[in-house]
Amino acid sequence: MVQPVTLRLQPALSQNEDAQIRSAAQALKCDPGDITGIRIIRRSLDARGKSPVVVLQAEVFCGESAPGLFAPVVFNQVTGKKSAVIVGSGPAGLFAALELIRHNIRPIVLERGKDVTTRRYDLKIINQEGICNPDSNYCFGEGGAGTYSDGKLYTRATKRGNVRDILSLLVQHGATPDILIDAHPHIGSNRLPKIIAAIRRTILSCGGEIHFNTRVTGLVLTGNQIRGVTTRTREFAAPAVILATGHSARDIYFLLDGLGIRLTAKPYAMGVRVEHPQTMINAIQYGRHAGDPLLPAASYTLSGQFGGAGVYSFCMCPGGMLVPAATAPGELVLNGMSNAARNLSCANAGMVVTVDEALWQHHQRRRHFAGLAFQQEIEAKAFAAGGNTLAAPAQRLTDFLADRVSPTLPATSYIPGAVSYPVRDVLGPGITQALKQGFTAFGKKMRGYVTDQAQVLAVESRTSSPVRIPRDPVTRMHPDIEGLFPAGEGAGYSGGIISSALDGQITARAAACLPVSTPGNISRKPLGINRTGR
Repeated sequence: MVQPVTLRLQPALSQNEDAQIRSAAQALKCDPGDITGIRIIRRSLDARGKSPVVVLQAEVFCGESAPGLFAPVVFNQVTGKKSAVIVGSGPAGLFAALELIRHNIRPIVLERGKDVTTRRYDLKIINQEGICNPDSNYCFGEGGAGTYSDGKLYTRATKRGNVRDILSLLVQHGATPDILIDAHPHIGSNRLPKIIAAIRRTILSCGGEIHFNTRVTGLVLTGNQIRGVTTRTREFAAPAVILATGHSARDIYFLLDGLGIRLTAKPYAMGVRVEHPQTMINAIQYGRHAGDPLLPAASYTLSGQFGGAGVYSFCMCPGGMLVPAATAPGELVLNGMSNAARNLSCANAGMVVTVDEALWQHHQRRRHFAGLAFQQEIEAKAFAAGGNTLAAPAQRLTDFLADRVSPTLPATSYIPGAVSYPVRDVLGPGITQALKQGFTAFGKKMRGYVTDQAQVLAVESRTSSPVRIPRDPVTRMHPDIEGLFPAGEGAGYSGGIISSALDGQITARAAACLPVSTPGNISRKPLGINRTGR
């Protein structure tokens, strides 16, 4: 017999199986000895009352053993099978590759950056020397942007697919099983690289291919049907190409545009990273229990509508640090990360404002690249404000709200450092006014949030792609190109590790259904281009 039950335990007892069984027996009014197994389904922290408690949704078993949390997937050999090309090895690309293998198709993954271990050296250089490698940085390289920027696994995209399947595959490749039950699962930037490497080994052991330092420079087309892709040195032929390039691979957008392949501008969000002492966020969220060593570093989620614009926190990193996420020289982009322990002294979060054509009107001549042009404009302004270095223009939060330059700045976790500068002059009046209204409202919701011990740093601009690559909602192919499957953040259909992995997985299923067809099977206007390179 299996019975569901909700348990509320003190943090010190929440992972003690005997305490769980005693609490379950009390809730079910049975003898603890009658319980033969207990399986935790979901775990969350409730800090709203006088004392924080851990809430456990559980299944209690009487007369039978509790099953495991998941069943590992058996991946079969695909050597010699039909191939599909995947451009990009972020979560969309890697989970697309795993899904292709499950459908007996051999994935060929092309990654412009380096493997997850070698990539670390370029991250060290960008942090310490301010030199950005355009092909290997916090956005480009094995694992994509999420690998070295936190590894949070929370998503609201539950209708897109099976979130638990994605989490189970991560556990199968080395993630802690806790991510299967935590309300806000998190792996951490120090642990995620090993998991990414394990996924790579699975793909290779099954007969798939992964090519690093391999930037795609062209598409091979026969009329309106894709035949493969080209790189600087060779051609990869396949009847299906999954574009999973991430939200910062601007050269792919320009490549598609040069071929006359349709793109559209897409709303996104932009703003600042706000950094507080972690002890301050703990005090706001936990009250008198803030010093309890059993409580995790506190986080927060804030959102609201102000003057017709959405303002919300994004990628909140408790006990974390800020990192430079630029992908080319001459631009400044900030992101946040946390290691698994989340034990550093600062908390940071993006605080961003929705950006649409009202803010990029002056770039309308760029058509579908208007939003991208605005993004580039602000990132260049931030770089110039930092003295043409990766130092971040910053103000104390109270000074930002009062429109005054900060004489001094608090310590920051951002290794390239911060310089005092009026952030309004980087963001412009529209985004600044919305942020001011948001911070003021959020300060009333979280007493103590607005303080001179907090600072805002510019600019958080890569929340999602400013360009969308259209695709048919049923076939998931580009409407004009047979066999071209846009996927993930770079295509404009996801945001974050889990939603991108889901999108890659579902797109791979669609690609697996594509027959090996010949030119002329579809009636669309030919592009008249056989091949292009840049």
